[in-house]
Parts: sequence; structure tokens; C-alpha cells
Amino acid sequence: MKKSLGSKTLLFPAPVLLVGTYDGEGKPNLMNAAWGGICNSQPPCIAVSLRKATYSYAALMERKAFTVGIPSQEQIVQADYVGITTGREVDKFAETGLTPVRSELVDAPYAAEIPVILECRVLHVQEIGLHTQFVGEIVDVKADEGVLAEDGLPDIRKIQPLIFDTAHRGYYGLGPLLGQAFAIGKK
Repeated sequence: MKKSLGSKTLLFPAPVLLVGTYDGEGKPNLMNAAWGGICNSQPPCIAVSLRKATYSYAALMERKAFTVGIPSQEQIVQADYVGITTGREVDKFAETGLTPVRSELVDAPYAAEIPVILECRVLHVQEIGLHTQFVGEIVDVKADEGVLAEDGLPDIRKIQPLIFDTAHRGYYGLGPLLGQAFAIGKK
């Protein structure tokens, strides 16, 4: 028998996404956002939801651009730090030792050390309640050559991305490959 848990933000797993923005003075900032994911195929889009109280919210509203970095398990400390501090008070790039890189395609920075980066232009802004959802068109994906598979696409096993447990607020890594999508169900 299932037990009712009520209305909660429980979805497993949630990605750990590092959202890069510039503030009004051009200062680069990163924040950790778990409320996000791919939301459209054509054009390719990602949605991230931020509270208005975050430092990144105003930057997104002003610049209409952001990057999304997918950190590796080795970057757990930096990823958590940029989620528990505010860019209003600290320079998160300086504090974490990450190197800001100016995107050539959108008005937003990313961290050079993060293995996969999505560069996004804001298409839609939707007030939902406590959060505002920003839908960004992915204008380019950049990946370190070391995390690419033989087909030239990112290899999740090489990236070793962090995943977030929304129920217990923990970070986890990946498990083994269980089957090939769009094929295993044909058995």
C-alpha cells in the first residue's frame, strides 16, 4: 500500500545545474539550481527556475542570457558552495578557484573547469509562484574533449555528473548502465 506524502517537490533524480550570469556591472556569477531540465527539442531548450530573491534572478531579467554548467562529481564542493552563498556578498569564481569565461554567443559567463556547458538565450519567462521559470534556447553546447565518446557526443560515464536527492538534500553519482533506451522495451 502506498502512503500519501502530500504535495512536495519530489522527483528523482534532479540535475545539479550551475547557472552562469553577469550582473548589471558585468560581474560573473554562478548559482547551483536543481529545478531545471530539458523542456523542448526544436528549438533545443532548457528551463531553470529561480526565486526572485536570488542574485541571479535580476541578472537573468536584465541580460536575457545564461549558461548552464554540468559539474562532475569531483566538483561537488564548488557546486555546493555556489548554491549556499550569494554573489551579492562574495565573488564565487574567486572563492572556488573556478575560471570565468565570457561566452562568445550569449551575454553570460561559464566556468572553464566545468566539463559541459550549455549557452542559452532567454525565450520565455513564466512566473509560477515562489519561483520564476526561465526557458532558454540552447544556442551551443561546449564539452571538454576528455568527456566525449567516440561518436563526438558527451559520455555520461566520463562526465560523472552530480545528481540531487530532493527529499533528503544529498548529492549522488551515477550507477551502472541498465539498458539501452528505445531498445530494451522491444524485448
